[in-house]
Amino acid sequence: MNRRDAPKAPSSHDQEIIRSGEPEIVAELSDPERLERIEQEFSQGFRLLGKLGPAVCVFGSARADETDPEYGLARETAAAIGAAGFAVITGGGPGIMEAANRGARDAGAVSVGLNIELPHEQELNDYVDVGREFHYFFARKLMFVRYSWSFVMFPGGFGTLDEMFEVFTLIQTDKSRPHPVVLVDAGYWAGLVEWIEQKLLAAGRISPDDMKLFRVVDDLDSIVAGATAGLPVLPHGLA
Repeated sequence: MNRRDAPKAPSSHDQEIIRSGEPEIVAELSDPERLERIEQEFSQGFRLLGKLGPAVCVFGSARADETDPEYGLARETAAAIGAAGFAVITGGGPGIMEAANRGARDAGAVSVGLNIELPHEQELNDYVDVGREFHYFFARKLMFVRYSWSFVMFPGGFGTLDEMFEVFTLIQTDKSRPHPVVLVDAGYWAGLVEWIEQKLLAAGRISPDDMKLFRVVDDLDSIVAGATAGLPVLPHGLA
């Protein structure tokens, strides 16, 4: 093996577990060690959030800053959701996540951040009250879908789209009970919704009922109403 073909250390534990069978990736953990780490992430997440109570998850771009209108709307949205009696869950990072955690704190609601270890470090934002960092995306994603009673999707990138389609798939396949899913900013989502209608629905790749898995809204009242519609408000178990 020449130097060009020498095995490379993975840049994250996620990369190692996904590509550990390929010869160019150096294995840093044995399979039993991986299973132990995965079990720890699941059990710690369950213990952390097991008594959370009703919660709304807010997704959106990590790249939005405080001057962006969507940052302000996300903060207002989370504050209104918190005032209605719900905890707020985010990915715990900057941008829309920070805005939502900030809004939850404005309302005195439980502000949860589920962060992810990335090659470019992403720390928990300053407005998280209950936080946890995950090594594995799949462990973190389970916590989102297990403990969130509804989802609000602000404009975002691959991560936001990934979480959104994960929720759609779980509901569509009856792996999850139906959850309200609200897409914020009709102008942002219009092209994607049109593509879904033309390329998926028209071709029979999804059913007409699948278009009811989400609603697209713009204003604060509609976002909050859509995210909390039909959800009971129960006492929170976390301070």
